[in-house]
Amino acid sequence: MAFKKLDPLLHSELRLAIISILLSVESAEFVFLKEKTQATSGNLSVQIDKLEKAKYIKVKKTFRGKRPLTTCYITPTGINAFENYVESLKEYIN
Repeated sequence: MAFKKLDPLLHSELRLAIISILLSVESAEFVFLKEKTQATSGNLSVQIDKLEKAKYIKVKKTFRGKRPLTTCYITPTGINAFENYVESLKEYIN
């Protein structure tokens, strides 16, 4: 039996955590994601960029007062990628 290839973008612990969090909320601010994942700002920023380039998430940059505010949203592409990733993992387990 041949195993399905695991999505390398989601096979990273931090990127998988970001997608998992975004699946359970309508949107998440950068600070919330940083708190939940315990990632450094730099690493989280890099991983968010990778997910955005793949169109797995949408990133909206605004300001709250004078402070920058980054909000992330999962896209239908991201939901589909996550579901496929989970299905592929199930094949490895069974």
